[in-house]
Amino acid sequence: MEVGIVGLPKSGKSTLFEALTGTRAAGHVGMAAIPDDRLPQLARVVSAKKVTPAAIRVVEVEGTGPALLGNLRQVDALLVVLDGWSGTRDPGDDLETLKLELLVADRDHVERRLERVAKQAKSGDARLKTEAAALERLLAHVDAERPLAEFGEELPPELEPLTTKPLIAIVNGPAAIDLKLETELAEMSAEEAAEFRGETESALGSVVRQLSEALDLISFFTAGEKETRAWTLRRGQSALDAAGTIHSDIARGFIRCEVIRWDDLVEAGSHAEAARRGLQRLEGKTYVVQDGDVLNIRFNV
Repeated sequence: MEVGIVGLPKSGKSTLFEALTGTRAAGHVGMAAIPDDRLPQLARVVSAKKVTPAAIRVVEVEGTGPALLGNLRQVDALLVVLDGWSGTRDPGDDLETLKLELLVADRDHVERRLERVAKQAKSGDARLKTEAAALERLLAHVDAERPLAEFGEELPPELEPLTTKPLIAIVNGPAAIDLKLETELAEMSAEEAAEFRGETESALGSVVRQLSEALDLISFFTAGEKETRAWTLRRGQSALDAAGTIHSDIARGFIRCEVIRWDDLVEAGSHAEAARRGLQRLEGKTYVVQDGDVLNIRFNV
């Protein structure tokens, strides 16, 4: 899954990117770890030598005008950074302006496709006539200043709409999130940052969790001594999808999946004890993975 960071110049989008990903790598692409209190508990149970959190791919979207909008069409969600420091901008107004720009871009996209499809539909093709009629309804919907996310019908896949993407707004300012401070805390050790925060949750952790929820992601785990790791899936995806997330070879040779709930494994203290208690079960390719499942996938290469 890929999240695009967007914002006006000097809003703090580069600072947010660096704080989330811990990198200033060329290309403005990095990974933001998803905080999960369950992962260290599982790692202790299996004495894991390495612990790897799940992560979301983050892109600091470049460009202006049509180029920017084109780049935004490639991401799965938008993280909008708003200026709350300068005192010269109103974050609420800036957000509404961006939403309007996205809506206008979608309208132009729908209108151009309607013109093309309507011309092709003159050939008498019933499928094209049906699509043209749907696009006319869609254009009327957008002209009423309603985002495509609120359109009650299936959208043509060719549209790549912007106003269906989850959008999370972050105000960078003293009354919201101080991104400069968050960047400094991200450079500290986990212990030092926790001591500084006290009981307060990491603002960046909260942002990543919001993104995870907006993308309708769940986390599953693989728990072994060599590495204990969290992975993400779209809610409703299967054990075969989970296998493919880990490695394509595992999906190709999938035999069966051993499943234990994370808290059952922690309480039992080991895989063997969980199995002895009947807490482990075997599932096939079509099993719908649940948030918090610990999977051990058996496969042939």
